[in-house]
Amino acid sequence: MAADSSTPAHARRDPVGSGHDPVDDADLDPRSPVPTRPGPLGMVGNAVRGALIGMAELVPGVSGGTVALVTGVYPRLLDSGAHVVDGLRSAALGPDRRARTRAAFRHVDWWLLLPMAVGMLAVVFTVAGVMKGFVEGSPEIARGLFLGMVATSIAVPLGMARATPGGRNWVLGLVFVLGAVFAFVLSGLPSGSISDPSYLLVFVAAAVAICALVLPGVSGSYLLLAMGLYAPTLGAVDERNFAYLGVFALGALVGISLFVKVLDRLLEDFRKPTLVAMAGLMLGSLRALWPWQTEEADVLAPGSDWPAVLAAVVAGVAVVLIVLAVERAFAGKTATTGPAATIDQAADSTSDSNRR
Repeated sequence: MAADSSTPAHARRDPVGSGHDPVDDADLDPRSPVPTRPGPLGMVGNAVRGALIGMAELVPGVSGGTVALVTGVYPRLLDSGAHVVDGLRSAALGPDRRARTRAAFRHVDWWLLLPMAVGMLAVVFTVAGVMKGFVEGSPEIARGLFLGMVATSIAVPLGMARATPGGRNWVLGLVFVLGAVFAFVLSGLPSGSISDPSYLLVFVAAAVAICALVLPGVSGSYLLLAMGLYAPTLGAVDERNFAYLGVFALGALVGISLFVKVLDRLLEDFRKPTLVAMAGLMLGSLRALWPWQTEEADVLAPGSDWPAVLAAVVAGVAVVLIVLAVERAFAGKTATTGPAATIDQAADSTSDSNRR
């Protein structure tokens, strides 16, 4: 349900981020709360989170947004992205450009974004070749591992939705089913490879695929695979083809700038159905991770290697459970010294700031 229009914008803000509507008048107040610098352990933790997200983005069928949810940084990541977008927009348009741009960037959680960016880039440029070899050399084992990870991760948005009041069960059920069907059909698209893609195609594909970075359940790598650009893109990373990578980065910047505000608004005004839709997308995306399938994405019966694949699935489940346990312990340890690491903590800090 949409927020009450009689309530000030900064107080209406749904507690999925830092608690401030980007470039709202309240953000111009220098006394308004801003993200604080975490300790060394927090900085390292953010870099590790970025590395995990970067690794996920290299794997067809695994969403970086899913990893962000599991590692507890999704709300902060999305909210900071919205502030960056609005800061850039304010720099070019609107009144009081300098003041509003400074206010927007001041509320960006740079202590989260920068270490994560370092971790992501480090993994992408060092592991791209290895990951490509693993996925292509042992596809059944790789998909089994990621199947266990994504299937277990579905509990994260469902748990968040359960903790959110409101919503009619039949509407939420319909949203869940529609999200699952959409992802199931999308993940069944036949894939191929374009040996010499045009820069225009690279730009458009990057703009579409990057949206998966902030949308759990949709894999950016799988979208690239479906568009025939997965192998060329990993090859460009491995070979340091900076012309290709520059066009890809520009397309990604345009795509995420357009999409992050939409998703941020959905989580702000329709949080529960949006989280349920994310869970449905994650469920439907499991088709892409079924271990036995043809190159055209046709599902096959289990093969003789099913014991090894089953072990990989169990390992994937264990990895996510361990990450969740570590994240919970880490969040509890840093709750009183650093910015909130989970949605619940973000909600508490938002309520406190609004009461003040």
